[in-house]
Amino acid sequence: MSARLPKTIGSYEIRSELGEGGMGVLFLARQPALDRDVVLKRLHRDLGRDPNAAERFAREAKSAGEVHHQNVVAVYDCFDWRGDRYIAQEFVNGGDLERVVEAVAPVDAAVAGAIALQTIRGVEAIHKRGIVHRDLKPANVLVSRLGEVKITDFGIALDAGGGPALTEVGHAVGTPPYMSPEQLRGERPDARSDLFSWGVLIYELLAGHVPFAADPDEAGASLLRSIEAGACAPLRRAAPGCPRALARTVTRCLRAKPGRRPLDAAAVRSELERWIGAAASERVERDVAEWLATRQVFARAPEHTELLAVPPPAAPRRPWARRVLLTALAGAALVALGVGVVAVEVADAPWDLAQQDARWLGEPLAPAEAVAPATDEADPDDATPRP
Repeated sequence: MSARLPKTIGSYEIRSELGEGGMGVLFLARQPALDRDVVLKRLHRDLGRDPNAAERFAREAKSAGEVHHQNVVAVYDCFDWRGDRYIAQEFVNGGDLERVVEAVAPVDAAVAGAIALQTIRGVEAIHKRGIVHRDLKPANVLVSRLGEVKITDFGIALDAGGGPALTEVGHAVGTPPYMSPEQLRGERPDARSDLFSWGVLIYELLAGHVPFAADPDEAGASLLRSIEAGACAPLRRAAPGCPRALARTVTRCLRAKPGRRPLDAAAVRSELERWIGAAASERVERDVAEWLATRQVFARAPEHTELLAVPPPAAPRRPWARRVLLTALAGAALVALGVGVVAVEVADAPWDLAQQDARWLGEPLAPAEAVAPATDEADPDDATPRP
């Protein structure tokens, strides 16, 4: 342990320094009282003397602390210690999506869909608390070795209910190229702004690059023009393996006008679940973890190995098959006795499990189960985000 690294901070035992950024320092720590690892985020001392920065730090803790969801990093505490300000939050043993994009993008469509579903579930939980994140991007989405996806960093989150903002109207806040056009114009964003950022993030996972290009010399102005013109390649052209349903959902989120995007995160989540088949969280996480481990983005977690060792659930019992067999045997016995032939009525077979597998893999569904295309998309294959 280095000289500058304290042994303890408050009631936490410091294990290592995870990194340092413009706002502060991250430490991996142990909370002995609850026998768990946590992350301590310390605000830089000079920023602590800035009322605006200190207020933003406190708001980050408060905003994140109000959200309790498996796809959002949990905040445990916010406290002062020897003149410094700290946030104690959940430790996610893995990395962020920025690392995933750099290592293996474009990501397999089924895995990108699993990440998209977990992420939008977290966004929905955030919005239910009346909070707009305003900075959804790969660096602010963590993925664990077990395949759990969690949104973090509420540093510039906004109270969607009209609470006071920490930035003036006309001042753009966020991270290009993930900012919505209303953010780039310095307008007060609402929840639909996060849907735009989510669309950029998922597009990047699938295609390996962000949808809208910008001139580095013009920064935000160039990006805004690109978005308003809908100047990005259709997702199924940029990522040929992307299923139609996922491409349609992402494309709708990338529209320049907020009113033309999906109504809310719940609507996006519902669309994804209709495609994936409302897969259980454990299955979604397992698929993500297995794919990332196979490509050596993360080492395979021991817990995950144990999970895979569990035998798969038995196939659903088919009482109709037993009924047919018993009826046939009874009929044969009656024929042998000279009574006659007994007609056998076979019940309809239950739901074909292959259909749900087809949903998850993005394969075409049987006609009876096909998901109807959105009424406002004439041709999703060639569609580009419309203003």
